[in-house]
Amino acid sequence: MSSPRTYTLHGADRKPYQSPSKGQWGGHRGTRIYGRLDCPAALRAIARGGYTRCRVFFADEVTAIAAGYRPCGTCCPGRYREWKARGTN
Repeated sequence: MSSPRTYTLHGADRKPYQSPSKGQWGGHRGTRIYGRLDCPAALRAIARGGYTRCRVFFADEVTAIAAGYRPCGTCCPGRYREWKARGTN
């Protein structure tokens, strides 16, 4: 009998943990940008190679923000504009 599949997600403290559920948001550890899993910019970067080494996943958007990540301007333009208007870095 095989063990149930788990997924490595990152918490607000940026530390990885195992979860029985897939993450809903993806991020890049180097740039600290988060976005949708189907983000065109992320998919292009993955296709070019190298990007996946720094890829992290979050259970939800609140956790990504708490971990210090900002929204992607490509797949989350509204959230990105709000973030930019706040002047948060």
